[in-house]
Formats: sequence, C-alpha cells, structure tokens
Amino acid sequence: MSDIAVQQTPERRINGRRQGGERSWGRTVRAWVGLALLTGLTAPLAVASPAAAHDHPAHRGPAHAYVANVEDDTVSVISTRTNTVTATIPVGDRPLGVALTPNGRRAYVTNNNGDSVSVIDTRTNAVTKTIRVGDGPVGVAVTPNGERVYVANFAADTVSVISTRTNAVTTTIPVGDGPFGVAVTPNGERVYVANDLGDSVSVISTRTNTVTTTIRVGDGPGNLAVTPNGERVYVTNASSDNVSVISTRTNAVTATIPTGDLPNGVAVTPDGRRVYVTNLNSGTVSVISTRTNTVITTIRVGTWPRGVAFTPNGHRAYVPNELDDTVSVIDTGTNTVTTTIPVGDGPTGIAITQGCRSHHRGCAEGGAGHQAVSGK
Repeated sequence: MSDIAVQQTPERRINGRRQGGERSWGRTVRAWVGLALLTGLTAPLAVASPAAAHDHPAHRGPAHAYVANVEDDTVSVISTRTNTVTATIPVGDRPLGVALTPNGRRAYVTNNNGDSVSVIDTRTNAVTKTIRVGDGPVGVAVTPNGERVYVANFAADTVSVISTRTNAVTTTIPVGDGPFGVAVTPNGERVYVANDLGDSVSVISTRTNTVTTTIRVGDGPGNLAVTPNGERVYVTNASSDNVSVISTRTNAVTATIPTGDLPNGVAVTPDGRRVYVTNLNSGTVSVISTRTNTVITTIRVGTWPRGVAFTPNGHRAYVPNELDDTVSVIDTGTNTVTTTIPVGDGPTGIAITQGCRSHHRGCAEGGAGHQAVSGK
C-alpha cells in the first residue's frame, strides 16, 4: 500500500487490524501517538543530573506545547500564554511521539520513518542530535529522574533505552507485537508498553531493563497513561472502542470503560481526578472520572484528534487534530473548546513543559482557565 493511499483513508492509516492489519503498516499506517506516553507522565519528572535538579528555567515563564507534525516533518512550539505558534522546528522523517525532560530543556521526538529520535534544545529550539533507534519508533517517555528515555519501536517489537547523559542507546528490550505507547510510573520503577498487534501491555523493570510480566488488554492497544499516584494505568484499545484500567499493584485489568470510536490519545489531569481520551473517528474527547471509571462528558474537537496534554495547573487540555492541522484548546473547568490553533501539517503527538508549578491562574496560562479536577 502506498503512503498516498494511506493518507487518503484515515481509518486504514490508524487501524490496520480492521482492514486486515499488515505488519508493515507500522511505519505509515497505524502510527498514532500515545499521549499518555507523551503526556501521561503527569507527575513532575526529575532532571538528569544533581546539578540541574534545582534549576527549573521553564518554571519562570509560561508553559510551551511541543507538537509533532507527521506530514511536514516539523515540530510546532505553542506558547500557552498566547496560544500562538512561536517556533517551527524541522526534525526527522514522519515525527510522531514527543516527550520532554523534567526541567523542560530537551524534547525527544520519534521519527517513525527515519528510525531515529531527534533531540531538541528547547532554549534554542534547534535539533542538537539525532539518535538511531529501532525500526518504526512511535511512543517515547522519560524516566522521573531524567536519566533515561524509553522508545517503543513498532516494527522491531523492541524498546530502545537512551541515556540522556550521552544521548546514545544503551540497551534494547524485546517486548510484545507492535509496541506503540510507553509510560513510566511516577516512582520510576516500571515502564508500561502497549503492544498494538499483541493486544497486551508489557511491564518493564527499570532496574533490570527486562519484561517482568505481560497483561492482556483490549483489541489494538495504542497509548497509555499512569495516574499521578502511580496506582493505575489507563490503556486505549482502538479496535475495541474502550479503555482498560490496570492496577499497578496487581498488574491486572480491573475495569473496562466504553469510549468513542477509535480511542487513541490519553492523559490524566495533574490532580488525578479525570482521564481525557481522544476518539479518532468520533472527533471527540471522552472525559472519564477516575473515581467511578465512567465517561462523565464528551467534548467535540477537530477531525482525527490524536494526542492530549495538560498545562501544569490542569486548567487547559491541548488536543492535536491531525486532519485539520490544528490544536484544540479545552477549558477543563467547563469542558468546552475555547480556541483552535493552526499548526503544521498532520499534528499528532504533543507534550507540554512544566512552566511554573503554582496553581495560581496567572502562573503559566496568562490568567485564563479553571482548576481541573494521565498516564494511561
């Protein structure tokens, strides 16, 4: 199948299983990005070195959203204070996933067709290094101490581990069939990987960098996010149109939540009370209460919504709409779209810097928004 044909048929691009599911489609077809993996690490991440541990330059100004544009090989940088694009950064071939280091100084972007990860210096908004990883990288996440980056390689059935000190791959971990999303627990002890073609989640010990267990979930798991208290993992199952809830204590599925059509991106609000799930075919976001594990409201956004990420105080959620070339901004107090931001061609993955950590309205968002109540 040609890449052009895939672009003309969104359902086939994202959900090969429903059309027959060829393995080779991992590089161009089933390339959605996990936002939990991109944004699901809602607990603040520690920085890479003790010297940097108390230096949080991003906290002195507004948060910035980094959006991967899969069709034009760029990353758009959005100021959450003005809701405008302040920079556009060329990266590799078909960027999908984005993850930020805890101090916000670097962004790691997976290039699905380039079999690589671009490293962006967020102070200069320039790529400083390109790291070769496995075949067809999609999801990416940074550990809470900021020392490692975990990259899911869909076509290789592996996870690459990158040292942030050297920006080199230090080990490669075999996982399940077609790994997509990846998220790290807040204590940094485990990495959860959604295996899209294996209908499972692999659990990796960060101490040994080996898979310690495999959990059966729904059909076509793509992205996942861990709650800030580390007690649950929320997994979007695209082909089942639902979300699996995993207890991290037992590593067993404790609930299954129906959502919209083709659930994709997922993130948990900073206070852990709600989970936001993007539904590709529905053009909506399902809002789940973590207390009841039920959908409490549905928000209409753009066409083919992919990832989702929150500002540090949780007042806003940002949702890239791949086929609209826009990002919808949701007020999490009213669960309504307040603005739409034009970005690059085919926005998919998104991550937001921590900015200043205060919950004061003016801290990172220019005084707008409401206090909201991720990782998948």
